[in-house]
Amino acid sequence: MIELFIRGVLFGLAIAAPVGPIGLLCIRQTITDGRIAGFISGLGAATADALYGSIAALGLQALSLWLLGISPILRIVGGVALLWIGLTTMRAQPQPIVAQPEPTKRGLLGAYVSTLFLTLTNPATILIFTVIFAGLGLSAGGWAGLALVAGVALGSALWWTILSGGVGFVRGRVTPPMLRVINVVSGIIIGGFGVAALVVG
Repeated sequence: MIELFIRGVLFGLAIAAPVGPIGLLCIRQTITDGRIAGFISGLGAATADALYGSIAALGLQALSLWLLGISPILRIVGGVALLWIGLTTMRAQPQPIVAQPEPTKRGLLGAYVSTLFLTLTNPATILIFTVIFAGLGLSAGGWAGLALVAGVALGSALWWTILSGGVGFVRGRVTPPMLRVINVVSGIIIGGFGVAALVVG
């Protein structure tokens, strides 16, 4: 069980580490609102991964098939959301970076829910966990699978801690002109992910 948990942590790091739209949102959130907001933003993605991993681990085939069946619809919804976020990010007016911002509960909740929602629009994550379980010879519905999922959740959360902490370390050096460039570039990239999601869908 402990070995599977440790493997899960490594899988979680590997799944979360590639920089996609969620990573860009986390980075920008950290720069504008501080490392706590950035971490909470990433935690939303980790929660979604853990949820889909639990569905695969518990062998909830009916729910898995239903989610995979509506994945084109979810992909379109997620694509539209990414386009809107990208456009909003591009148009955001840069403000001077506050050294130690005071995050509000509403702001933290918004950061968490936004990445949770966007990650949930990709139920194909269930297939990733199914392949992992099969590769390790695990059967659905066992405690071993849940231990692996718990490790994945921790590994994902660990990555968001590292990312938000690293970005938070240098955020004080970001000037408004630099933030303007960051907003435009990240907005274009996030919008591009939205376009890709809509084309695939």
